[in-house]
Amino acid sequence: MSMDMTTRMFKEEGWIRKTCKVCGKHFWTLDPDRETCGDPPCDEYQFIGKPGIPKKYTLDEMREKFLSFFEKHGHGRVKRYPVLPRWRDDVLLVGASIMDFQPWVISGEADPPANPLTISQPSIRFTDIDNVGITGRHFTIFEMMAHHAFNYPGKPVYWMDETVELAFEFFTKELKMKPEDITFKENPWAGGGNAGPAFEVLYRGLEVATLVFMQYKKAPANADPSQVVEIKGDYYVPMETRVVDTGYGLERLVWMSHGTPTAYDAVLGYVIEPLKKMAGVEKIDERILMENSRLAGMFDIEDMGDLRYLREQVAKRVGISVEELEKAVRPYELIYAIADHTKALTFMLADGVIPSNVKAGYLARLLIRKSIRHLRELGLEIPLAEIVAMHIKELSPTFPEFKEMEDVILDIINVEEKRYADTLRRGSDLVKREIAKLKKKGIDELPLEKLILFYESHGLTPEIVAEVAEKEGIKVHIPDNFYTLVAKEAEKQTEKKEAAEYVVDFELVKDLPETRTLYYEDPFMKEFDAKVLKVIDDWVVLDQTAFYPEGGGQPYDTGVLVVNGKEVKVTNVQKVGKVILHKVEKPELFKEGATVHGRLDWDRRIQHMRHHTGTHVLMGALVRVLGKHVWQAGSQLHTDWARLDISHYKRITEEELREIERLANRVVMENRKVTWEWLPRTEAEMKYGFRLYQGGVVPGRVIRVLKIEDWDVQACGGTHLPNTGLIGPIKILRTERIQDGVERIIFAAGEAAINWMQETERLLKRTAEIFRVPPEKVPETAERFFNEWKEARKEVEKLRKELAKLLVYELREKVEKVGNVEFIGAVVEGTIDDLREAANRLRKDNRVVVLISREGHFVVAVGDGLDLKAGELAKVITSVAGGGGGGRKELAQGRIKNPLKAEEAIEEVKKRLG
Repeated sequence: MSMDMTTRMFKEEGWIRKTCKVCGKHFWTLDPDRETCGDPPCDEYQFIGKPGIPKKYTLDEMREKFLSFFEKHGHGRVKRYPVLPRWRDDVLLVGASIMDFQPWVISGEADPPANPLTISQPSIRFTDIDNVGITGRHFTIFEMMAHHAFNYPGKPVYWMDETVELAFEFFTKELKMKPEDITFKENPWAGGGNAGPAFEVLYRGLEVATLVFMQYKKAPANADPSQVVEIKGDYYVPMETRVVDTGYGLERLVWMSHGTPTAYDAVLGYVIEPLKKMAGVEKIDERILMENSRLAGMFDIEDMGDLRYLREQVAKRVGISVEELEKAVRPYELIYAIADHTKALTFMLADGVIPSNVKAGYLARLLIRKSIRHLRELGLEIPLAEIVAMHIKELSPTFPEFKEMEDVILDIINVEEKRYADTLRRGSDLVKREIAKLKKKGIDELPLEKLILFYESHGLTPEIVAEVAEKEGIKVHIPDNFYTLVAKEAEKQTEKKEAAEYVVDFELVKDLPETRTLYYEDPFMKEFDAKVLKVIDDWVVLDQTAFYPEGGGQPYDTGVLVVNGKEVKVTNVQKVGKVILHKVEKPELFKEGATVHGRLDWDRRIQHMRHHTGTHVLMGALVRVLGKHVWQAGSQLHTDWARLDISHYKRITEEELREIERLANRVVMENRKVTWEWLPRTEAEMKYGFRLYQGGVVPGRVIRVLKIEDWDVQACGGTHLPNTGLIGPIKILRTERIQDGVERIIFAAGEAAINWMQETERLLKRTAEIFRVPPEKVPETAERFFNEWKEARKEVEKLRKELAKLLVYELREKVEKVGNVEFIGAVVEGTIDDLREAANRLRKDNRVVVLISREGHFVVAVGDGLDLKAGELAKVITSVAGGGGGGRKELAQGRIKNPLKAEEAIEEVKKRLG
């Protein structure tokens, strides 16, 4: 891609464009003698031990310095977005500040919260998880400070000239970096379907910012060839909106100002220092860590070979053996990784990620288990929650939401830690079984796919599998990038939304006007008149309708359309684009232009409204009783019950359920107002936050916001009651755990709740009548009966065993010799179990046993050493007395049709033996 990247500043301020003698890329510099671009491996870090910024900054000070600088330059300051991107369903976590504004702001469907804007966005990336703690610079969580400008068609804000000048002014005037040491390296950028020219801003060997000018999008198949450009092997066409997308590394700039051996020391000291003390880690020569960071800065560690090479180079530089180096740095690497992982966890859990086996929950669990494993390796017995509490204490002044959520965050960690301990107990048996199988096949190394399977299906970290396997004499090779492989797998599984399945082809309705939605104008409208616009197969399109089309967990309405005095049933209602279609039983009666009269099945619709408004009331109660981490994971309404799925990390207790139900019903009795309004997306988000998207991401520039007074706010397209009093009673019927981290609540509201209560009462009364006691005595009476029954059963079991003993004793006397074979054949009393027990006890080498009960059950047992099969002898019995049966070589059982022929059947078996 060739494009002019000469900016106003470069032209006017004497900058020189050079070609790097190492990598061959172009860069801009003020230093006429500079030959390299400033980017490792072309240049080494030159700030470790000698900070490149004259003043030491904390994270908070640096963040404030950045945001206030851009605010002064006309940028609106925007609060951080959650790391769990509720406004989109195509990514698991926010990994860059621009993700906050995709897709809605960039596509022009929503206005940016400010334009231009500045933000410091906590970002989480798992692509480098195996390098965290080792290289001195990699994090899973970091803050991407940014200034963004959205240049919509005909509304330019600013572009390359201003971006470069702002960056240079911030670095040199605000942070007092040396201008001659700054380079701007030209390096086109591509990602997430977009691309554009970009500068990497480098200072003393460290990339401190990236300035991307996003102006292309992936080319469609039918693109005009004259518009297509090739960038990094892909084809793109110009975008209508051109976006200034910058990213400044907050942690990197703080590191630059401290010059510490690693970036971790500069920003995570509040966790690193206490951990070093607790683990009794020996102080090491700072030079080791400095050289490690300098050399690690020169390349990415992709595998074991890279790590070995790094170790060898560092050892050579500081003059010690690789073994000594490993021993010295390993505890530091573990502590750095724990500090980073637990900080990422704090953000994830505070923003509503629930540890589980899927999606973002899977990544949270991965961090928890990896951190526990590191603590174990350090020999630390402290609960993980204790470390997370250190982050909450340190970060709460800046992120007050952490303090609010502290109890829930720490409880989630404790529950997960306990779960992990249980997993390990169960897991070691599992690994032993798997190893026994491998040994049988003569395999002496555990395959990688087994290692991944143990982790993904059973939560067993590779180190633990290795521990168990090596005791059993099986080798385990753990790839250095194991967790990166696993995280990539999880990210791949982010479900792509399937294209909506249209009931009729979109092409057939795209030219029709938008159907007027009478159900929004008046949710209580039961009848209406409308004009027929089109008939497609058995679907009728009207100009307006009060029939609700299926959507958002709410079923469609049914009812009738009256045409020329004839009632025609409406059996389904769907929306395609902006057009609503009614499925009718006699489509031939409808003519374009005719007027029809619609009438809803009102009992069905009012129940859906009760359940839908009831879902919102219940949601408000769940959040208040269980915590702010609770989020709707799905809902479905029916006429006689409804379900609500929520994210929660443990089972809901009986007490909690009662409290939730009590709160929900109190809100019903307070008869709170339910209102709705249409708001532009960004305005709604800024007013109510991302809790709007409880029911999932809602498309469109303008969204319908439903509000229960001082209780719950959601973007929702369903039909609702104007106040909570009309819902009627809300009764929770039961809860189920439908998957890891998701609880399902089944409830009924209004008439459905009353029906359920009456039915439950009827069952209780009937039970009381059977027991002949008043209803309140049913539990203790039932318990008494149950205990007596259990005792009686034990007694019966005891007597049966005695009987079997007697039977065996009696039958032993009946052994006959038939040729060389011992034979016992008899018709006896007892159940099939008694027969089996007796036959097993009597079975021995060279003996055949045939027992038939008076009811016709039979058992055949054949001792070892005989060339006979019990199953074959069973056939002999049934050939004489009818019935059927079968079994293994040594034991068979069955039932005969004619018990009177039992003696005859025994004689026939005897004949076969003779």
